[in-house]
Amino acid sequence: MTSRPPLPPFDAETAAQKVQAAEDAWNTHDPHRVSLAYTEDSVWRNRDESIIGRARIVDFLTTKWERELDYVLRKGLWAFWEDRIAVRFQYEWHDAAGQWFRSYGNELWEFDGDGLMRRREASINDRPISSSERRFFGPRTPEEHGRDFPVH
Repeated sequence: MTSRPPLPPFDAETAAQKVQAAEDAWNTHDPHRVSLAYTEDSVWRNRDESIIGRARIVDFLTTKWERELDYVLRKGLWAFWEDRIAVRFQYEWHDAAGQWFRSYGNELWEFDGDGLMRRREASINDRPISSSERRFFGPRTPEEHGRDFPVH
């Protein structure tokens, strides 16, 4: 079995590291790389979809990033407890017609003892924005890690 440090139980520092690692991985747009952070039988609820297992995660993310072009994500630690982390996030993307969106949401994560996520529940809503309203133009630099982002 592969271990994905930091491992639970989380403290403020290790929970923040886990959140930043997730943000960094998702910003690669590499479904296979992202899927390795999850258990083989990981269970997701994403918007109105239920997704079970790494293979389905790869399929889901492949389709997502084919539709959500120039995707850029920010995640922020909201809370943690033992083997669980809550995050809030925002990401920006545009569709094939060029319409930009900012997607807002919250996630609840649960990890196994090896630091792999076994459960992810995401609630997400989208708001159309103009390109002039964008605030995310690529992955964070190390100096930006841990910075908060506006609610709206």
